[in-house]
Amino acid sequence: MANAESFFENVKKTPDRFYIIHYSSQSLFDAGVNAHSPRITSIVVRHYTSGQTVSFSIHTIAEYLKIPPSQVDTQYDDVERELLTQFYNFARDRREKYWVHWNMRNVTFGFEHLEHRYRVLIGKEPPSIPIEVRINLNDVLKNRYGGDYAPDPKMLSLMEMNGGKVQGFLSGKEESEAFLAKDFIRMNTSTIAKVGFFSFVISSSIRGKLKTKGRGLLNFIDRLLESRKARLIAAVSAMIGLIVGLIQLIIWLVSLVPHTSGG
Repeated sequence: MANAESFFENVKKTPDRFYIIHYSSQSLFDAGVNAHSPRITSIVVRHYTSGQTVSFSIHTIAEYLKIPPSQVDTQYDDVERELLTQFYNFARDRREKYWVHWNMRNVTFGFEHLEHRYRVLIGKEPPSIPIEVRINLNDVLKNRYGGDYAPDPKMLSLMEMNGGKVQGFLSGKEESEAFLAKDFIRMNTSTIAKVGFFSFVISSSIRGKLKTKGRGLLNFIDRLLESRKARLIAAVSAMIGLIVGLIQLIIWLVSLVPHTSGG
């Protein structure tokens, strides 16, 4: 999609075609990474229309493979291999849908990273999601509200402007600490929270209710229309109340007028 307006128009017209994706991984700076690419610890996909969320994570895959938690770190390859296999089995038949993400744009963090880990562990080419259907939500927001729509780090700042940090959210540093502590459940919970927030951002933008700090023209128009809408609703409500009050007063006054009967 060329711009933000076409993105939001398409979401409104065909919302069932959109999937939201995010993932967590071992940090590049964790001990033990060395020259290898970071391991994938969870991938979460949410269908925009239904809100149904599918999660592929280290702890659930280990349980599926009957690997005790105490032995996961000795069988990382087996667990991650199965995680990626299950994810790409899910994605294979949905590759032509739209995949909304947050800065998943290269082999350090992105679809290319997932594909690389698949090649390393499985030795085959993954059923790649085409570049043409990948939509970076961060770029969409910059296009609509301006590059200054939120201070860096933009994801967390946007959360704080729209109700506060979502429950379960972990920063990059916190995710690294969780990995070292083998707290894969927290990493997965954080990924689920972020995907849910991205869905909220899309729907709020469509309704003109997303709060940003951008000074872009569209952002100004959204705020202006929202303000005018609130004033219009208040004015209409007051007018209806006045009319109803006048009608009730007239009825009461008429009831006071003595009735005469002919005869």
